[in-house]
Amino acid sequence: MTSIIPLAPARRPSRLRGARGRSEQGITTAEYAVGTAAGAGLAGLLYKLLTGGFGDKLLKTLFDHVLGLLGIG
Repeated sequence: MTSIIPLAPARRPSRLRGARGRSEQGITTAEYAVGTAAGAGLAGLLYKLLTGGFGDKLLKTLFDHVLGLLGIG
């Protein structure tokens, strides 16, 4: 016959403390800063690509393809 041994309730780790007990409260701010910088860099890259000759050709090809699919062009 097997007996059931009661276990102590599991302790939930605090979300504000790291492995060494340091507060990680500012980590969210740092993550937002990195995400914002990455978004600004991507926006700058897209702006440079789309405002040059490559962007004009890309947009013309895209619109011609869509109009061809619709049977308009």
